[in-house]
Amino acid sequence: MGVNIKGIDNMTVEEIVEAVDAGGRFVVYQWAVSVIFASFRNSTDILLVPGTSNRILKGLPWTLLTFVLGWWGIPWGPIYTVQSLWQNLSGGKDLTEAVLQEIMHPRDYAMRSGHQPSFPMPEA
Repeated sequence: MGVNIKGIDNMTVEEIVEAVDAGGRFVVYQWAVSVIFASFRNSTDILLVPGTSNRILKGLPWTLLTFVLGWWGIPWGPIYTVQSLWQNLSGGKDLTEAVLQEIMHPRDYAMRSGHQPSFPMPEA
């Protein structure tokens, strides 16, 4: 996967799955910054947020950045700001299933999600 994921340094796939089974989630947060007629919206890297952490608090730096600097561009600043605040205050965008599907062997992911693949799976 060509995406930077923070919080999984030196973890094996099995350790990542265990972290998710313990309530961890892979999330991204949005941030928005505006300067008069220019507004920018972007997402953070994917973060593994442990099940013991509050996802809203974990996204607080990007929420505060957006709240202070997002409004000021016309017309997109307020629009991007509201969208970003909504997403961040909802705990970020949850990408857990997409990340697991990418890092796990297809057969293991199919078994985990309770689906039988519609095509024959090679042995691991």
